[in-house]
Amino acid sequence: MEILISVVVPTYKRPSLLYRCLSALARQNFPAECFEVIVVSDGPDEATARLAESDVPVECNFRYCPLDRKLGPAAARNAGWRRSKGELVLFTDDDCLPAKDWVMAYYLAWQTYLQLKRRDLSMAVAFRGGVTVPTPDRPTDYEKNTAGLETAGFVTANCAVTRSALERVGGFDESFTMAWREDSDLEFRLLEQNVPILFVPEARVLHPVRPAPWGVSLKEQKKSLFNALLYKKHPHFFRTRIYRHPFFNYYLMAGMALLAIVLAVTGRWGGAAVAGAGWLVLVLNFARQRLSGTSRAPGHILEMVVTSMVIPFLSIYWTVYGALRYKTFFL
Repeated sequence: MEILISVVVPTYKRPSLLYRCLSALARQNFPAECFEVIVVSDGPDEATARLAESDVPVECNFRYCPLDRKLGPAAARNAGWRRSKGELVLFTDDDCLPAKDWVMAYYLAWQTYLQLKRRDLSMAVAFRGGVTVPTPDRPTDYEKNTAGLETAGFVTANCAVTRSALERVGGFDESFTMAWREDSDLEFRLLEQNVPILFVPEARVLHPVRPAPWGVSLKEQKKSLFNALLYKKHPHFFRTRIYRHPFFNYYLMAGMALLAIVLAVTGRWGGAAVAGAGWLVLVLNFARQRLSGTSRAPGHILEMVVTSMVIPFLSIYWTVYGALRYKTFFL
C-alpha cells in the first residue's frame, strides 16, 4: 500500500529514550503499511545504530539515517523529511511518547482540511498538536520551564507539515545548530508564506522531563545566541510572539555588580556597599521569582540563589555574541 504519512525522529546518543519513543509509535492505531518512521542520528552513534539494526520495536516501514557529523536537530530533521515518502510529515523527538491515535489524528485532520478546500494531497498546510509534561506539584525550575511546552504554539515535539509546505520554505534552517528556536523559525516562515497552521487537539504527545544536573540553567543560557538569529530573521514575530522587550533586569543586575566592583577598586567603599546591596536585592528578587511555585528543597533553593547570580552575565554574553555573530542589533 501507498505510504501516506512519514514520521521523522531526530536523535543522538539516547538509545533508551529512542526505544521508548519507537515503542509508542509501534502502538499507533493507524495501518502499519501506510506510514513510515525515519530515525536520523545527528552524527555517528554506535549505540543507536545497534538498536536500529537489531531491536526496533515498530512494525511499520522503518529507516535509519545517520549523519556523517553532528550538525544539530534542524539538519537531522531535514535529512529525514527529504528521504521520506509520505505527503504529510510528522515530527516528534526521541524523548516524547506519542499517544496511540497520534498519527490517525493528524491524518484525519489533513484529510478533512483537503475535503473542505477541495484540493489534492499536494496542498501546503501545517498542523500542531498538544504536549503534556508531567510534573510534581512542586517542580524544580528546570521542570517548570520544560512544562512551558504545554502552552507553547508550534513545537517540533509535536507537529505535522505537508511536503509541499516544507519545500516551499526550504525546510528547517540549519543555522540553528541547537534544539532552540528552529521550530519558531519554521513556524514564522510558514506564516510568511501564507501556509495555514491548524491546531489538532487530538494529536497529543507525552513529554517526560529528563533528569537534569545541578545548575543546568547556566548551560541553557547559550540558547540566547539563537534568540539573536531568530530576531534578525523575524523581528516583528520575535517581539510579538517571543519576548516583547529585552531582559532589562539582567542588564540592571550586571550593571550594579560592575558598578560595585569599580567603586570598590577606586576606594569609594560607601558607594560600593550601596551598589553591592542593590545588586543583592535584585538577585534575591530574581531567585524569588524563579522559586515561585517550585520546589522548596534546600538544594534547589541554593541552586536558584547561586545561578541567579550568574545567569545575567552568561545571558548577556551569549546575547552580545549572537548579535555580533549575526550582525544584528539585539539586546
